[in-house]
Amino acid sequence: DTEGLLRIKEENQKHYRRAQRHQEKKEKIQKHNRKLGDLVEKKTYDLKTQYEHLANLRRAHILELTSVIFPMEEVKTSMRDPADVSSESDNAMTSSTVSKLAEARRTTYLSGRWVCDDHNGDTSISITGPWIILPNNGDYSAYYNWVEEKKTTQGPDMEHNNPAHTISAALCYATQLVNTLSLILDVNLPKKLCNRQVKTQQGNLEFCGENLSRHRFTRAVKKLNANILHLCFSQHVNLDLLHPLHTLRNLMYLVSPDTENLGR
Repeated sequence: DTEGLLRIKEENQKHYRRAQRHQEKKEKIQKHNRKLGDLVEKKTYDLKTQYEHLANLRRAHILELTSVIFPMEEVKTSMRDPADVSSESDNAMTSSTVSKLAEARRTTYLSGRWVCDDHNGDTSISITGPWIILPNNGDYSAYYNWVEEKKTTQGPDMEHNNPAHTISAALCYATQLVNTLSLILDVNLPKKLCNRQVKTQQGNLEFCGENLSRHRFTRAVKKLNANILHLCFSQHVNLDLLHPLHTLRNLMYLVSPDTENLGR
């Protein structure tokens, strides 16, 4: 029994010495983990600082781009409501009918409900100059109406101030601006749109070039609007300000100095 007790004591001493070594290793590992934690925290702070610096640089580039090369501003138009004109020409039309027509023009069907559009038909948005404008309400029917009319009209086009020309130019500039913004912000666009005088894979030109049919034109406009909304979502633009059809107005909200997260 005495010999067995001695053997047990020796084994206990070995286990105790081994436990001390394990404790030392544990303390070394904990110390190393604390150093790594401090390093990760410092690197995280440095990365956040770099992100903020990068966001400020992106923001400065975008504001310079939109103030020097692609300035956009709201242009007031003197268009009269057709309901008012009709009421003057047709004495038989009641005031209630006139008011209903005016109200119908100022509403838009959006997300399963009718919403009021205060800017509908009252203003336009210019890009790169006051002579290149887009209707604020997203109604670009003047373009494909002119294209369809040109198909039946022979002879050169002598109408330099044709609204279809300004619509095409404005959409082309908007496409170029959106593609440039995607590069600055490092955001991949969901739709591919070409803004140069080269043919796309389908053999078509986007906005600048040959006259687009109604189907091709509306399809290209939808792709452009989708890209603009995607950029707005990436920069956390207030969703209450956006409208899926307001091409340049959505761009104005995106590049506005008031957009807090521009450059993120």
